[in-house]
Amino acid sequence: MPGLAVLALFAAAVPTAVVLQPVANMYSRPSTDADVVSQAIYGANVGILEEKDGWAHIRTADDYLGWTPLSALLPGKPYAASGRVAEVQSLFAHIYREGSVTRHAPLITVPFESRLEVVAEPKEDARWFQVRLPDDHAGWVQAGDVSVEPKRLSIAETLEFSKRFLGLPYTWGGTSSYGYDCSGFSQMLGRRRGVTMPRDAQPQAEWSGVGSVDRKDLEAGDLLYFGASEKKITHTGIYLGDGKFINATTHLTPMVRIDDLNDAYWSKLLVAARRLK
Repeated sequence: MPGLAVLALFAAAVPTAVVLQPVANMYSRPSTDADVVSQAIYGANVGILEEKDGWAHIRTADDYLGWTPLSALLPGKPYAASGRVAEVQSLFAHIYREGSVTRHAPLITVPFESRLEVVAEPKEDARWFQVRLPDDHAGWVQAGDVSVEPKRLSIAETLEFSKRFLGLPYTWGGTSSYGYDCSGFSQMLGRRRGVTMPRDAQPQAEWSGVGSVDRKDLEAGDLLYFGASEKKITHTGIYLGDGKFINATTHLTPMVRIDDLNDAYWSKLLVAARRLK
């Protein structure tokens, strides 16, 4: 799903690094006092455009830029970019130092979509994948948490799948199951359909990969955009049908939730709808 974007990233003449934290914040400038603009998850390969005072200006596979502490990264060869790769399909997955959940605490807990290099696969009823972690340590992850062949989902499957995330916290700049923001959530659901959309809501609505839809013609799976006008979009969600949509929002309760498009609050803010081509 993100493969072509990753290959394009590696083709660029910039040094690469792998994210070592479950979720690494990307800031607008090299300071934790700056605003968070996005995130990169564990095992992701990023390009390093610049280093400054213990910080790296990075580019993610979706071409997003931000500053991350160098301590969150391991510069060097790309990770999980070839060979057998297991992608986390659970909301979170514990990685252990051996194939047991009882002997030791997890080494790390990684979010949905984290990619891991497979060293050994389970045989028949065996429970564990052995993986090589980005820092070259060995790890074990339960087979039920990952897939080596994640499938592209249909619209109906994507909408049903989206409900697994209900109740996760809204997080500004969030792109992982530790917490999504509105466009990060919509972008993730796009990836489930095999599409890499722009990161933010306004560029999504203006993207060439979508077509405009009138409100009266809405279909399940369409993208909804809210704001002061079509040129000042501040929020997005996915239409479920029957007037309902799913979104990561701060309205009322800050979480991934299902809302009603006919509610006065949302109805007055809806300024555009799009359908993936």
